[in-house]
Amino acid sequence: MRRWRTPAGGAGLRALADEQAALRRVATLVARGVPPEEVFAAVIEEAGRLLSVEFAGLGRYAPAGEITIVAAWGRTGQHIPVGRQWSLGGRDLATLVFETGRAARIDRYTDTSGQLTELAHEAGVGSGVAAPVIVEDHLWGVMATYSRFGRPLPPDVEARLASFTELVAVAIANADSRAELVASRARIVAAGDEARRRIERDLHDGIQQRLVGLGLELRMAQGLVPAGSGELAEALSAVGRGVAGVFEELREIAHGIHPAILSEGGLEPALRALGRRSAVAVELVVGVGRGLPAAVEVAAYFVVSEALANAAKHARASLVRVELAVGPGGLRLVVVDDGVGGAVLSAGGGLVGLGDRVAALGGGLTVSSPVGGGTRLVVEVPLPADLTSA
Repeated sequence: MRRWRTPAGGAGLRALADEQAALRRVATLVARGVPPEEVFAAVIEEAGRLLSVEFAGLGRYAPAGEITIVAAWGRTGQHIPVGRQWSLGGRDLATLVFETGRAARIDRYTDTSGQLTELAHEAGVGSGVAAPVIVEDHLWGVMATYSRFGRPLPPDVEARLASFTELVAVAIANADSRAELVASRARIVAAGDEARRRIERDLHDGIQQRLVGLGLELRMAQGLVPAGSGELAEALSAVGRGVAGVFEELREIAHGIHPAILSEGGLEPALRALGRRSAVAVELVVGVGRGLPAAVEVAAYFVVSEALANAAKHARASLVRVELAVGPGGLRLVVVDDGVGGAVLSAGGGLVGLGDRVAALGGGLTVSSPVGGGTRLVVEVPLPADLTSA
């Protein structure tokens, strides 16, 4: 962080302590990985109150010479409208920083021009100081503070403001890195799912069809066996049973790779098929239709499949309730059993891998499993706005 010269005396020490406390509060938000919008709002308010200004704002530059206000604060509640876009030009703080990439100061707003200047005049701004927000050596935006007429800002405001812009830059870089990581993981998951679908299709259209053909040929051969050839007939029957067994095993393998019913009928029929095959009674409540992203359907399917397998093998459950719905927050899947509880997310366990799959979609998986109290598994995955209900 940048340092500023502390005024002499107790007042100076208190001012330094206040600044460090404000910076720590913002840094804590950054470290927690909260959304950038929360960091922006917090940093603008902290800076505005600390520097005793009337207004503070944070804007993001567009290459075409425009700026969008992403956060704003006013001591009396009045501030620049957030989300509004303005054209740069003339002589104002945002334009000066955009053109130079350096901090800028205007002590008399009577000598300014441009769209933002008109807004400043309406608000009674007398002077202002702005500092650039640099993200990975690129000018991302600007943070500005303003005072009213007759109250020029102190000479150390630029340096103090720079400490806050550094935190903003870290928050933006962190968010970009997380977004890139999620996007990368989502691409890997999508590529894996496509490969699984391709393998399932190849098995179904190739080996499985060939086995069906061999089974038919065997039955035809059995029909040609002359009477009294008991050993030959039994041998052919044994081969037929073997072919049928191989076919069933291969179908289960193909189903585990990617269930064909999921691609053909959607998530609800696929979950109902899981319920019918389950060794534990299943109560299914589904409130979704077709049209969900394929990766989300696959994740939900395999979470339910793993949960049902665990309920049968380890939980000694007699009933599993599966609830699936889409709401304003996205898809929500809840799987609850009445088993012995005590389940944990352990390395190498199936749910851990499924949790990674859900995380790659930007969602989360949580498990609550008190001993003797059954197991409750919750999956939440965000969805595009056009797929969520109001």
